[in-house]
Amino acid sequence: METVAHELSNGNTITAADGEQTGSAFKLVGFNNFLRTNPMSDKFSVKRFHHVEFWCSDATNTACRFSWGLGMPIVQKSDLSTGNTTHASYLLRSGQLNFLFTAPYSPSTTTTAASIPTFSQTDCRNFTASHGLAVRSIAIEVEDAEIAFSISVSHGAKPSSAPITLGDNDVVLSEVKLYGDVVLRYVSYKSPNYDAISTFLPGFKPIENTSSLPDLDYGIRGLDHAVGNVPELAPAIDYVKSFTGFHKFAEFTADDVGTNESGLNAVNLACNNEMVLIAMNEPVYGTKRRSQIQTYLEHNEGAGVQHLALSSEDIFGTLREMRKRSGVGGFEFMPSPPPTYYRNLKNRVGDVLTDEEIKECEELGILVDRDDQGTLLQIFTKPVGDSRPTIFIEIIQRVGCMLKDDKGNIQQKAGCGGFGKGNFSELFKSIEEYEKTLEPPLNQ
Repeated sequence: METVAHELSNGNTITAADGEQTGSAFKLVGFNNFLRTNPMSDKFSVKRFHHVEFWCSDATNTACRFSWGLGMPIVQKSDLSTGNTTHASYLLRSGQLNFLFTAPYSPSTTTTAASIPTFSQTDCRNFTASHGLAVRSIAIEVEDAEIAFSISVSHGAKPSSAPITLGDNDVVLSEVKLYGDVVLRYVSYKSPNYDAISTFLPGFKPIENTSSLPDLDYGIRGLDHAVGNVPELAPAIDYVKSFTGFHKFAEFTADDVGTNESGLNAVNLACNNEMVLIAMNEPVYGTKRRSQIQTYLEHNEGAGVQHLALSSEDIFGTLREMRKRSGVGGFEFMPSPPPTYYRNLKNRVGDVLTDEEIKECEELGILVDRDDQGTLLQIFTKPVGDSRPTIFIEIIQRVGCMLKDDKGNIQQKAGCGGFGKGNFSELFKSIEEYEKTLEPPLNQ
């Protein structure tokens, strides 16, 4: 099996396997042959996604754009007004979803202790120069961030920040490298009395709602999964599995999800309780067009977060609000599939969705898929920053798979309805058409 090097536009190279990987425990069997099991193999206790931090050059305007576009009010801040002269950070929240936007202040000013102690003004500027608006940190809440860091590093994780205690011995934060310039951040609370909802992290102050606008809430409730693009899947998956113990939750090959022009391979990893889902994609080569993953890697100048899947409690309501704001400060969406897609939808999911709901799916451009357990409704925005074909947002709602947990509470099984395997070809076609609009005319 041959490993091929591919040169990026900036002169750097990425490598990707030309076919199935060897020399590793990693092996793709494809969607139809994959058997989902949960070996309960976590190496430390993982609870849930905690927050996602974006690094940018202007936190104020970026936070306002996402707040308006997603219906997530800005609830807390750490900036000059709170005594932070190192960086400006604004926290958006809807349900259990926390988005943090951080930008550096001028290095010529006298800096104080940052509220995010792992923040570096130099690193942030280099990061945004390479990647534009992008995710720097995927944060997960763990039982003990010191133990999680120690175990991770002892099992091969590349350290990014050793454990740091924040506040009055309230919170511990540590980081290891995930892929590219993205870090996996561990957060734990040492004080049982610490109010994580109202305070988030020490150094952040609540923002009083003085706006005359109505309350922002479009029904988004959490982060379902985070997806990264990497040059080569085998070492990236083996690396994360080795230090977290996460297990394979789903996988797809180009045969499962490609088009006649391009494709990808993908693996989704999960923690024991399957509330943290981290997926990765790699490009495939030798197709008519370059894989969208390869295009991403070139524009992003390496690996990074491709998209964040946000769960909605009412995707119809969420999309009605988001589409009102498309083109006026919100987010634009990928083109809708042709009418034939929706004419066939009744045969596929008519036992789950009513005729009226199917009609609304068509009006809003929502895609629908199902697996043997439940149904998935999803839609994708266009890339959200600088007209680069890089990071975008997915809005989803899962239907079915309601189970009782150990305490008797009703909750939905993770991954209910799958990840849109039946819709990948439609998504890829939309991305391919979008990428064509970014290509220069042939006579130039």
